[in-house]
Amino acid sequence: MTNKESWLLPEGIDELMPDEAAQLEKLHRILIDKMQTWGYRIVVPPLVEYLDSLLTGTAKTLDIQTFKLIDQLTGRLMGIRADMTPQVARIAAHKLKHSGVVRLCYIGSVLHTLPEGQAKSRNPIQLGAEIFGHSGPESDMESIQLMVELLTLSGAVQTLSLDLGHVGIFRGLAEQAQLDEEQEQALFSALQRKADAEIRSLVSSFELNQDSHDMLIALAELNGGKDILARAQTVLKNAPAKVLEALNSLTRIGEMAEQRLPSVALNFDLAELRGYHYHTGIVFAAYQPGSAQAIALGGRYDDIGQDFGYGQPATGFSLDLKKLATQIPLDRQAQASVIYAPWSDDPSLVSTVESLRQNGEVVSYLFPDEANPSTGQKILSKQQGHWVVTETGMH
Repeated sequence: MTNKESWLLPEGIDELMPDEAAQLEKLHRILIDKMQTWGYRIVVPPLVEYLDSLLTGTAKTLDIQTFKLIDQLTGRLMGIRADMTPQVARIAAHKLKHSGVVRLCYIGSVLHTLPEGQAKSRNPIQLGAEIFGHSGPESDMESIQLMVELLTLSGAVQTLSLDLGHVGIFRGLAEQAQLDEEQEQALFSALQRKADAEIRSLVSSFELNQDSHDMLIALAELNGGKDILARAQTVLKNAPAKVLEALNSLTRIGEMAEQRLPSVALNFDLAELRGYHYHTGIVFAAYQPGSAQAIALGGRYDDIGQDFGYGQPATGFSLDLKKLATQIPLDRQAQASVIYAPWSDDPSLVSTVESLRQNGEVVSYLFPDEANPSTGQKILSKQQGHWVVTETGMH
């Protein structure tokens, strides 16, 4: 194998060049600072953990996306995190042990065994925020509102739409219909693909009572503006209490979102089951016009940690900061604003360079054998005994 071939990155593993990396770091600081003004404290979970800790509770659904390795010290199986949310949940319950509401934020690299959805990258940089210790729709609304504010603040998006759903609606209808695991999974798959003909065929083959048959068929069509919620109240009137409770919760969140986020288009999808085996309540995702791939997503997940006795109410969101940063046009002018200084032991030059750097300027030394900057670049030159900033090519 040649050196050139050995330097190829694995498929789906990408890297950022200097301008993109600088933009990502700038965005990182802006968004973390904003979350902290909302009362979120930053934590830094480890890159690897023992697998039984990493995949606790509903986080077991991440098993297929998690790279595994053997700890050479203990012989135990470890995993490289595919999602930081379970780790943050563990920190909130096991380390902080706070009896009230806990708000935490985080940023870090994650690794996926396979590309997820339409995403091509297997090594996103995940940024997110979580609320622990509150089970009402108000904490879900705060998560949604903060997510929208961060996306707006990033400058990467001009117009947003928000999809809202609740996994409890389908889950409750499936329980009422007494679907077995195989039937539930088949219908779940068809609903995710919006395959109307397949949905009708499957539901008919289940030989359900008329109420369950009609409500499961209708579920795929309950998708649209807020009028869908009123229609759902009628269509699902014979649903179990837990389904009606989920619908009421979704309606309440829709009302709050309409008031707090008037510029964001809302879409309600009662068959939205993304993260069905992970989430336990409301699910939400932000989209840009013309894109079928969510730019940020989140929802409620109340069962993480229950295997270790620290399950708690939780809701939050996350986004791929690397993907977000690369959607912002590069500020080439800002990146090119460098002042070049000749290599010299002149104390007055050293002092001038240090002063400029303290004032936020970017100053780079030119080594003795290095070519001079091109015309129009800023350079330090000595004039009448003082070092001053001029432009090359000027006299």
